Amino acid sequence: METSLEKQPYESTKEYGGFWLRFAAYLIDSIIVGIPLAILSIVIFMIFFGTSEAFNMMISDPSYMEAEMTDAEAFAFMGSYFGALGVTVLVNLVVAVAYFAGLHASKWQGTVGKRLLGLKVTDLNGNRISFWRALGRYLAMAFLSGIFLIGYIIAAFTEKKQALHDLIASTIVVKK
Repeated sequence: METSLEKQPYESTKEYGGFWLRFAAYLIDSIIVGIPLAILSIVIFMIFFGTSEAFNMMISDPSYMEAEMTDAEAFAFMGSYFGALGVTVLVNLVVAVAYFAGLHASKWQGTVGKRLLGLKVTDLNGNRISFWRALGRYLAMAFLSGIFLIGYIIAAFTEKKQALHDLIASTIVVKK
């Protein structure tokens, strides 16, 4: 005996995740990833600036800020700053890729935020996506969709509620 769901093609049985539901999931994920990364970034900067003699002088002697820095002190300070910035950017990128691409490619098929709101990321046939497709999807989201938010806004106008990064990666977000 066939049920009505068995007669319908896969396309017609899907309910796509809309903009506001996906926005809420991203907000949850931003809190989950953002707070620990902010703390870690502060620690990285403290480690780098803790080794900088110029920074130690600024903290210990308030009048030091009014005096001119020597070239050596300026280079030491800038070296610490750019070193900390480089390490922080690298750590943030690795953690974000591991979280977003890793969880989208996992058996959960979505991040913690998507899972809490009953969403999952699939390919156009409803299958789990590979890590490489999830990585491409994340990079497209990070670099392209954020430009004037147009990459997200187009989700309101596509039939399958796909944002720009979904279109590029050939993925969809569906309700479970």
